[in-house]
Amino acid sequence: MDRFVLAGAGAGVSDRSLAEDRQVLMEFAAFVGAGLWSVQPAVVDGWLAYLRGVRGLARATVYDRANTLARFYDFVLARYAGEVHARTGCVVVQPVDEFNRPRHTDYGMVRVPPSAAEVAGLFDGWRGQVAGARKYLPTARNYVMTSLWRRAGLRINESVMLDVADWRPELGRFGKLHMRFGKGSMGRGPVPGWCRASTGWMCCCSGG
Repeated sequence: MDRFVLAGAGAGVSDRSLAEDRQVLMEFAAFVGAGLWSVQPAVVDGWLAYLRGVRGLARATVYDRANTLARFYDFVLARYAGEVHARTGCVVVQPVDEFNRPRHTDYGMVRVPPSAAEVAGLFDGWRGQVAGARKYLPTARNYVMTSLWRRAGLRINESVMLDVADWRPELGRFGKLHMRFGKGSMGRGPVPGWCRASTGWMCCCSGG
């Protein structure tokens, strides 16, 4: 456990996150009451059910704790599986598997996205209110920024650092935005859902 935390420190994980990881592992060890090298998936099934049903922890909290435990066992399997077997005779397994690992922080909840008509109604109504807003410039700014998130997939920090000169309407059919700051400027290649070129240019999906 100490070496898992040390490896995280070497990777640049913050002290706060490392302390939280260690606390999760200590709580799990107390729940198991036996050597962690012998844990099977059924034990984690019971632990996750205990966290949700008995302790009443939020879904996001249980999600984070399951991921912490999974990372710990990935670490043990990668570095110490042979040593553990030699010392204890146990074969370490990854007890957080495809059946008990929460997929998202809102697992267990049904999420129904808004329909295209509802989204259009929101933005059409908002656009109609911009001209008569008491403070025109902030309202217009908020509308444009939100439209960029919806239409082109920009992140918030990428949006707030844009300048008017970054909009290049003469480039391409719909124009382009120059991503000079933020994650989109780092040349990370295509991202599903929108077009992000390795040069840091982003194609807008609309001329708006």
